[in-house]
Amino acid sequence: MHMVSRSSNDYERARLAGIECCIEPAFWSGTDKQHAESFFDYFEQIIDFETRRAERSAGIDHYVTVGLEPKEANYPEMADRVMDHLPEYLDRENVVGVGEIGLDQGTPEEEEAFRRQLRMAEERELPVIIHTPHTQKPQGTERLVEMIEEEDVTEERIVIDHNTEHTIDISLRTDCWVGFTLYPGKITDETAIDLLEEYGTEKMLLNSAADWDPSDPLAVPKARDKMLDRGWDREAVREVVFGNPYEFFSQSPNFGYEP
Repeated sequence: MHMVSRSSNDYERARLAGIECCIEPAFWSGTDKQHAESFFDYFEQIIDFETRRAERSAGIDHYVTVGLEPKEANYPEMADRVMDHLPEYLDRENVVGVGEIGLDQGTPEEEEAFRRQLRMAEERELPVIIHTPHTQKPQGTERLVEMIEEEDVTEERIVIDHNTEHTIDISLRTDCWVGFTLYPGKITDETAIDLLEEYGTEKMLLNSAADWDPSDPLAVPKARDKMLDRGWDREAVREVVFGNPYEFFSQSPNFGYEP
């Protein structure tokens, strides 16, 4: 969840809905940053302030992934400076992975930034959250898979996110985890549940994004309830909304949440 975009009341509501731990990936915050220092301030905010705010507001454990998201990789000079300093943030104690990284427009600059950050994650044995593009999503997902294979990184530490019914078969060709973002314009909870019923729950994750656009920090608990209403076994639901994400992020040496 991009909780930097939410109020403290959202933390309280999330805790009441059963959320005890959240992961905050770095992302495009609505306008292109103009200076590398803007990234550094942003990384500090989500690593330090948001972690303290989550605990203070609702007793929620808060962890972070950091990275140069693809949209802003198209400013090469700034992007290089950000990636030069990224290792300093990846070594912080509550940073549990690299992300969001991936493709937006599919430019050479985006591809180079993606490859470079994949290698950073591999060197540190950190999980990776991959952003698939909003437009031409199947083609973009194909290209992301090609680059993952070319870089020969550990696919079991990667989640390919923002999947839809048009990309799931591509993602499942890999050993990566498969993420569904319950968010307007990405996928509805009903469609995501349909896909889980069709393809199974192994290495499948749900998330909410919950950023500054119309979105819902309770999207995952609401999907949980819909799965139960459909007659899902309670343990199978728990696997999707808790067990799988817990297993995925437990691959990070910095993930210290204990249920």
